[in-house]
Amino acid sequence: MRILILTLGSRGDVQPYAALAASLKARGHDVTIATSRGFETLIEAAGAQAAPLSVDFQALMQAADINQALRSLRGKLKAFRASKDLMRQQLDDMWAIARDLRPDLIVYHPKAFVAPYLAQALGGMAVPSFLQPAFTATGAFLNPLLPAGSLGRVLNLGINAGFLRLMRLGYGSVLRGWLARHADLRRDGRLDVLAGYPPTGAAVPRLHAYSRHLLPPTDDWAETEQVTGYWFQPHLTEWSPPEPLMRFLAGGSPPVYVGFGSMPSQDADRLTGMVVAALDRVGQRGILATGWGGLQAGDRSDRIHVLDAAPHDWLFPRCAAVVHHGGAGTTHEALRWGRPSVVCPVFGDQPFWGRRVAALGAGPPPLPQKRLTSAKLADALAVALQPETAGKAQAAADGIGAEGGSGTAAALIDALSPPAPPVPLRPA
Repeated sequence: MRILILTLGSRGDVQPYAALAASLKARGHDVTIATSRGFETLIEAAGAQAAPLSVDFQALMQAADINQALRSLRGKLKAFRASKDLMRQQLDDMWAIARDLRPDLIVYHPKAFVAPYLAQALGGMAVPSFLQPAFTATGAFLNPLLPAGSLGRVLNLGINAGFLRLMRLGYGSVLRGWLARHADLRRDGRLDVLAGYPPTGAAVPRLHAYSRHLLPPTDDWAETEQVTGYWFQPHLTEWSPPEPLMRFLAGGSPPVYVGFGSMPSQDADRLTGMVVAALDRVGQRGILATGWGGLQAGDRSDRIHVLDAAPHDWLFPRCAAVVHHGGAGTTHEALRWGRPSVVCPVFGDQPFWGRRVAALGAGPPPLPQKRLTSAKLADALAVALQPETAGKAQAAADGIGAEGGSGTAAALIDALSPPAPPVPLRPA
């Protein structure tokens, strides 16, 4: 099949789909990933074709006003309203790519909510996929995109259902205007943008790319909700560690990794100082990954090594513990290698994953960055470095390692009936 994958966001929103693409390629499918600029090398390394959109998400995230807005739910809603023009441009890009490719099947991230309409117009199928359990109502837990923990089954279910209604209204407000400008896009009625699109009328699977060992499946989901395990990136055999990193690793006990991925900091120098002071308090060496600006490079002691980035599947097994922002990808990667985590969340689903790590006993309770001090981080590291914590992290690793992840998702996609031949497009 010709498969188009649509996703938007930071590396954590793209890398899992590159892993899925590699598994689909291994099954003989022709795969294209359409996402924001800057990920072409990652996509091509997975054997897929890259179709960049016009947006540069890294530049967008590092803009001061966007960075500030995304640190609260109110800010995210304000940013959503203010970014409608940008969103419409992204939808135009996706439609242009889909028209050119004419895929048999579209796998899409919820940010690419136009996908069911594109599949309908082209006579194909759309399969929704999720990197966090935020898009299906349940009473088992509160939506991970909300700041609170569980409020009990009845309140959880009611709040989750209301949140999803608001989300669909937000998608709909953008789509109505966009669809009105595209008479060339054939459509038959309104579609549920989170349900996918089956040309035959049968329900399609909804793929949940996280581990059941980190969050057990709920008892109130339909059979179409398929928890596959996290979609880990294949090992990059061509990557070679730089000599300074190898010398540092060989020069002492396993260090603590500290990195906040795609989360720029409001004061990177101050945050870096707190991290170094905390490591000194617990007598640990550290590797600091600067990422998209969360930490700052500079003159450090011989107990600290600073780098831009390194593949997590290479570096984490060589570390004693991992301090990170709580993105789904980094959380799963740390547990995959049996490494305790200290989660320092910024926004979104990050506090949720931090609570899940703590529930497993694989790390202390999440420590929000806005309340971070060197003393609090040192206390959290002391918990993470206890043998009991490491044992709980290793137990999680044993379960996560047995999951199929992207291979399971690819098999589910492979099993779908071939869609009907694409219908002719209306003249533009």
